[in-house]
Amino acid sequence: QVQLVESGGDVVQPGGSLRLTCVASGSISSFYSMAWYRLAPGKSREVVATITNGSVTNYRDFVKERFTISKDTAKNTMYLQMNMLKPEGTASYYCLGWGQSGVQWGQGTQVTVSS
Repeated sequence: QVQLVESGGDVVQPGGSLRLTCVASGSISSFYSMAWYRLAPGKSREVVATITNGSVTNYRDFVKERFTISKDTAKNTMYLQMNMLKPEGTASYYCLGWGQSGVQWGQGTQVTVSS
């Protein structure tokens, strides 16, 4: 089973940028699609952005025009470029891969947006 490991979380000021990375232990081509989710304090886990095996992307309205999801199949890595971060973006961010063997989650990386 492919393992997913996120990194790149940090403390950043409002308006700042971060790039999250999700590295897979195996081929991400085995996934039908991948996604970034987030879990904020006191809220339910929510999807942020998705990318299909064919690199079709989709974003929640609250991150459109600010976040970009991408992947590098050769590196078995998915990214989330986050620009113009807002305080409400403070959350643990998780990557997910959905494939023939089911759903695989990473352990999460913490993003804190604060002045």
